[in-house]
Amino acid sequence: MLYLKHVTYCLSLITAILFGTNSAAYEQDTAYADTNASANNKVCAIYPHLKDSYWISVNYGMVTEAKNKGINLKVFESGGYPNINKQRIQLMNCRQWGADAIILGTVSPDAYMGQIEQIIGDIPLFSTVNKLLVSEEEQSNLKGQVGVDWYWMGYYAGQYLAQKHPTGSGIVRVGWLPGPKTSGGTKPSTQGFFDAIEHSDVVIMRTFWADNDKELQRNLIQQVLEVPNIDYIVGGAVAIEAAISETRAVGRNRDIGLISTYLSHGVYRGLLRNKVLFAPTDKMVMQGKLSVQQAYAYLNDKEFQTKMSPKIEKLTSHSLEQTIIEDSLSPSEFRPIFSTGTQK
Repeated sequence: MLYLKHVTYCLSLITAILFGTNSAAYEQDTAYADTNASANNKVCAIYPHLKDSYWISVNYGMVTEAKNKGINLKVFESGGYPNINKQRIQLMNCRQWGADAIILGTVSPDAYMGQIEQIIGDIPLFSTVNKLLVSEEEQSNLKGQVGVDWYWMGYYAGQYLAQKHPTGSGIVRVGWLPGPKTSGGTKPSTQGFFDAIEHSDVVIMRTFWADNDKELQRNLIQQVLEVPNIDYIVGGAVAIEAAISETRAVGRNRDIGLISTYLSHGVYRGLLRNKVLFAPTDKMVMQGKLSVQQAYAYLNDKEFQTKMSPKIEKLTSHSLEQTIIEDSLSPSEFRPIFSTGTQK
């Protein structure tokens, strides 16, 4: 049995080396279940918010995998990226609950630098989606990481535009709405987008910042529509969902192209109906599952990859593969679940 376990692990490493870190390799890692594994692991998960379907889809992936593994999962959401203190208290609540492991979608990369042990003691920590920076002394606390580099989410959105409008083809004007200014993946996404359009005729007219709140983003879209000669609105999914209805309301939906830097249910519907031109997906459902798999494997002394990153897929109305959508979005009827298992 031990021999087979190590052969399987070696094969997975060879696959990763030969083919890179992609979702196909990780789909092989779902078989962590073992009848001899200790049951009723208590895992605490904290998200920055549940304001859009991105994190709801992460929640779906986690809940699905927790049920499959027989894990007691307790979920908190921090209400938005500005809420560092609220999330810190939630980390303490996880400790008081007696969590065996914590999965954290941090509100800010360096929010807890040098404070991890003070807040959660020696509870093993796993970062999900958002990059978590820890001090050198705290490296041993961080047992696993799941997430993509959001630079590429922005880059692929910019690349799509740059290929449509290369240098010399004629200037096109863009309103850029990346999301919250100081948190989440907005900084790397913005850098990636700017790098991708550098040698093209794409011009950023204005950048509009706000938290991923529907009303805040709707207000920004209304401001964008006041900017003369806008050809494209590019931004986070919440902004693009608002832009679909706002551009239609003022009769400009045929004149302004919409591009999202990540996928949501609303953006997916927009792609289906040719109202959104492009969106990348980092497979949120899969990321939720992978984070639970990491925690489960660690708590039950199983081999696992400490850094896991699904392949980013580029989506247009002509490339909406069903398996990619299922790895990305929760079922439309799903609502957030805050606990699974016997202990609430």
